[in-house]
Amino acid sequence: MKNTIVAKRYAKALFAVGREENGLEAYGQALAALSGLIAGQPEVMDALSNPHYPLDVREKVAEQLGKAIAAPPVMVNFLRLVVQKRRAEALPDIAEVFQAMVDADSNTSRGSVVTAVEIDDALKTKIQEKLEKITGKKIILATRVDPSIIGGLIAKVGDLVLDGSIKSQIAGLKESIKGSE
Repeated sequence: MKNTIVAKRYAKALFAVGREENGLEAYGQALAALSGLIAGQPEVMDALSNPHYPLDVREKVAEQLGKAIAAPPVMVNFLRLVVQKRRAEALPDIAEVFQAMVDADSNTSRGSVVTAVEIDDALKTKIQEKLEKITGKKIILATRVDPSIIGGLIAKVGDLVLDGSIKSQIAGLKESIKGSE
C-alpha cells in the first residue's frame, strides 16, 4: 500500500457516510468491483488519473464507470471527487482499507485455507466453524489448492496461522533429526 494515509482518509470518510446511509455493503461491493476492473484493465486507471486528459473527461469516465458497476449515487459522487482531487491511483488502496473497516465493524475476519487437494463444501464449513470458534469472529474463508504441501492443510486468519501440512511436519522431523546428531 503506497497511498496508505490518503487511502485511510478517503476510506474513513466513505465509511462514515456509508454507516449513516446504511450503505456499507453496497459501497464495499462497488469499490471491490472497481478495484477488480482497474486490476484487470490498467487503461481504466490511466483514463481516471492521466493529467493529459481534461478533468471533465476524467470525471465523465468516473461517472460512466460508476454506472457500469451499478454503484449507488453516493459512490458515483465519491469517484468524481477522487478524480477531481487527483487521487484515483489510491482507489485500490481505498477499497482495501474500506473493506478492513467494514470487517472490523461487523466482527468479521477474512481467512484462507490451503490444501493439497480440492475440499468439499462440508469440510470447508467445518473448518470455518472451527476457526470462528478459535477467533471469536465470523470468518469469510477462501480456499486454494497447492499440491506442494503434500497433505493436510494450512489455515490463515489475520496473524493466526495453523500449519497442519505434511510438508511442515516433514520439515520439523528433519530438523529434529539434525538436532539429535
